[in-house]
Amino acid sequence: MNKEYKRVSCDFYDELEAMAIHHKDCDIVFWDENDAKSIIHDRIKNLYASDGNEYLETGKGLIIRLDKIIEVDGKLPFNQC
Repeated sequence: MNKEYKRVSCDFYDELEAMAIHHKDCDIVFWDENDAKSIIHDRIKNLYASDGNEYLETGKGLIIRLDKIIEVDGKLPFNQC
């Protein structure tokens, strides 16, 4: 993942935090390391930043860079209010 990181909206990040706090299982649709569209059903274990990028860690240990997420439970990462 060497493309420049694009920050997700604050509202989307807040939604992810709420899902993590409540241990809510969710559908996560994202672009995988081969730029293929993937979907998993899991809970969000952790959100963190590293080297200027933000990441989501699932309950099963999958790490997804936030700007690779297409949607989480129908919520879009780049919608602005």
